[in-house]
Amino acid sequence: RGDKAPHDKRFTPDPNGYAHALQLQEQINKFNEGYFVDGTPIGHPVGFSYGVAGYPEKHEEAPNPDSDMEYLKQKVENGASYIVTQMFFDNSKFFSFVDRCRASGIDVPVIPGIKPLRRAAQLSVIAKTFHVDIPEELVTEVKKCKDDDQVAQLGIEWGIKQSRELMKYGVPSIHFYAINASKSVAEIARNIY
Repeated sequence: RGDKAPHDKRFTPDPNGYAHALQLQEQINKFNEGYFVDGTPIGHPVGFSYGVAGYPEKHEEAPNPDSDMEYLKQKVENGASYIVTQMFFDNSKFFSFVDRCRASGIDVPVIPGIKPLRRAAQLSVIAKTFHVDIPEELVTEVKKCKDDDQVAQLGIEWGIKQSRELMKYGVPSIHFYAINASKSVAEIARNIY
């Protein structure tokens, strides 16, 4: 469905858009059955697979982690082939999330989402915008940095450490959030692959 605009308190869908991911899934599932959104036949079924978002630390609109997990389970039951997580900086939150998925009966691959820090200001911006916790160890190290070049280097080192631990855990893949961080992502990839 997309993210809310920065100035909005809640997500407001486009008049022709969707308020929830399940609605988009229904459209994709109809497409896979051979029908356009208006019901016109395509002429043949389509084998389009897709993934959905998962939130190791809970979606901001979910009242609690249990209800958030129930919505995720519905998305998987509705046809999602895999889950890509929201960014996180503490791998233990991802490991716990995967355990909760499995305990809920969700058995599709769960792909972790990693975002390398580039600037000190991101400590508060990312935490506020994406509703994720920044580990105290990372906050302490960022505060020691003299400038954003040092923060970017720290972000690369943290991303390498996170990625190696995730790979050791046996994740199917890693999704890197590369907006404004493509050079950092490239450096992390060079070090882990």
